[in-house]
Amino acid sequence: MVSCGAFRSFLFEYDTPRIVLIRSRKVGLINRGVQLAILAYVIGWVFLWEKGYQDTDSVVSSVTTKVKGVTLTNTSTLGARVWDVADYVIPPQEENTVFIMTNVILTLNQRQGHCPELPDDKTVCKGKNNCVPGYVSTHSNGIQTGECVPYNSSIKTCEVFAWCPVEDDYHIPKPAFLQEAENFTILVKNNIWYPKFNFSKRNILPTINSTYLKNCIYDSQTDPFCPIFRLGKIVEAAGQNFQEMAVEGGVMALQINWDCNLDRAASHCVPKYSFRRLDNKDSAHTVSPGYNFRFAKYYKESNGTESRTLVKAYGIRFDIIVFGKAGKFDVIPTMINIGSGLALFGVATVLCDIVVLYCMKKKYYYREKKYKYVEDYDLVSISEGRVKSKLLPPLTLERF
Repeated sequence: MVSCGAFRSFLFEYDTPRIVLIRSRKVGLINRGVQLAILAYVIGWVFLWEKGYQDTDSVVSSVTTKVKGVTLTNTSTLGARVWDVADYVIPPQEENTVFIMTNVILTLNQRQGHCPELPDDKTVCKGKNNCVPGYVSTHSNGIQTGECVPYNSSIKTCEVFAWCPVEDDYHIPKPAFLQEAENFTILVKNNIWYPKFNFSKRNILPTINSTYLKNCIYDSQTDPFCPIFRLGKIVEAAGQNFQEMAVEGGVMALQINWDCNLDRAASHCVPKYSFRRLDNKDSAHTVSPGYNFRFAKYYKESNGTESRTLVKAYGIRFDIIVFGKAGKFDVIPTMINIGSGLALFGVATVLCDIVVLYCMKKKYYYREKKYKYVEDYDLVSISEGRVKSKLLPPLTLERF
């Protein structure tokens, strides 16, 4: 019966808002305070800060780079050697990325043959019974032959069929092999396009001429729009030490932000550069730090024997990350945000109703004034007519 009554009330009752003017300083101040807060939010945050009157578009970007710099090394293995861009930029071109080698382990004149494996807990042996023919592990340099041969005067290891001599990368050169790399420079050319507004621009601004471009180096204070960056300054701006990072390598982000207000002149749309290190370098991340990879340079000797130089390159990879948003006035988002703001004013009414009907001392008095229950007019008219018919005396007709 209760559920039927509830369903009947839901089906046959209708409620309509009733305007009640309450003369109360407390409620009036709350109402106006909430309305002022909503108005400040709509005007200050939505329209002024977030520019809610604008249509927006995300940036489409392309990036090319060019590295310059020369350095000299002099070692007992290689002698005096000059290193230029073709030696340390590997590969020559990548998409939105450039890798610059700063440290290296070279294994010269490798040829395929039989030689002792590097000593570790699985390759050190005392006799043939410790070596398994055909065995290869994840860290092997070759395939074991089953022989146990001298690695040096005091240690024997299992023989492998591999590129010999095998690489020994237990000791990384310190300081870095190309420690002068911090003075190398990188030119970043960035073209951006906002397709919705058909707006395009490049980071080499119209005010930059060829003379300035040949001599400038980016500085956040003196040359904030110079597209040429010194590697040492990039790493320093990210709060890192270049010489430490150069030993084992790492990954840096060169970020270009294009946030443009296209309601203003195009000259105000300019890039903002920032830098950060992407790979973790702290006491909690000590396993396999830095960034390195291997590649080889192959040679053919006069007798037809193939040889190679194995290069384990450590270096810094610079990822150029472009992001941004452009905005321009449009009627549709403006009207949508105005409508949303007006709808928010209903919050003030709801909040004041809660205060009046549930929090104030005279809440029951206000509740009586707020709600009024009215019966169906037709039913009331019928019942009133029946009452009157009972109260009035019957009429008699007289003939004259």
